[in-house]
Amino acid sequence: MESIKSHSYEVHLEELAEATLRQHIAKSNYSKIFILVDENTKKHCLPSFKKMLADKVDGILEIKSGEEHKHIQTCLQVWEALSSRGGDRKSLLINLGGGVLTDLGGFVASTFKRGIDFINVPTTLLSMVDASIGGKTGVDLGSLKNQIGVINQPKMVLVFPKFLKTLDARQVKSGYAEMLKHGLIKDADYWKALKNTKTFADSACIKKSISIKNDVVLQDPTEQGIRKILNFGHTLGHAIESYFLESDDKETLLHGEAIAIGMILEGYLSHELKGLSKLSLQEIKETFLKSFDKVTFDAEDIKAILKLLKYDKKNSHGDVNFVLLQSIGTAVTDIKIPSNLFHKAFAYYRE
Repeated sequence: MESIKSHSYEVHLEELAEATLRQHIAKSNYSKIFILVDENTKKHCLPSFKKMLADKVDGILEIKSGEEHKHIQTCLQVWEALSSRGGDRKSLLINLGGGVLTDLGGFVASTFKRGIDFINVPTTLLSMVDASIGGKTGVDLGSLKNQIGVINQPKMVLVFPKFLKTLDARQVKSGYAEMLKHGLIKDADYWKALKNTKTFADSACIKKSISIKNDVVLQDPTEQGIRKILNFGHTLGHAIESYFLESDDKETLLHGEAIAIGMILEGYLSHELKGLSKLSLQEIKETFLKSFDKVTFDAEDIKAILKLLKYDKKNSHGDVNFVLLQSIGTAVTDIKIPSNLFHKAFAYYRE
């Protein structure tokens, strides 16, 4: 399957990914090669992945899985492990895991010794189509999503769809939400095809989603303009995800589950402010609720979620900036929302 070219790296899939990795290792003369894993990828993905490297690994570094461990203390553990095992500026860090691990591992590599090479090997659908692509790295600040980080590109991204067989259905559906987002913001035909298929986790759909995100990133690597459209559903979605992460009496939501809610809410805002048709709004709501269970929000939940909006990364000069849809396949950025519409959006979601 043909590779996808970005600014300074390529995304390789399946057999070509394995061949490219071996060629890169053979010619790069790295002083040390480290693989970062969590307890899940160590058990389910590392054994087969190590065979591709022909025993050229100098160290396996393990962190705990889950968004609650995506913080600077975990980075400290990995930095110290790299240092104690002789890592230097000519070392390579391979991030073998989901979005939390590739975000954190990319940040660790970008800052260790002022920057070492890293390769992302995403093992979840979410990380294959979104988190590992585009060079965003970083960690959370408390429960606030992705507040600390840098944009720095990997040497390559290697996608092996076979790793999806190690996931439960909930994790796979979390990635499906981001794929649907790609259709909503950029490709109405892809949205239509994707919402009507049960085989969204195949290589063709994965490549299509990667291509859509990569095309946007190529136009705007540092998110000054059009790249902001990738945040559709994420302004409210991230606030919801953070709120559920910090609440002891709430079950933690996966990223895609929170973003699915965010896309329904921001779809409603799009209808009110940017002319998204009532029919399209209903289509968006029905599509997400077909795959994701409805979550209950009371008045205090909504109040707390809205307070978290002030921490969104897209904000500037005290304004909360939203990405909205004019139609399915067409997104607009930097939209201010009248405060009275937020409660109406949650009411629409609740109906």
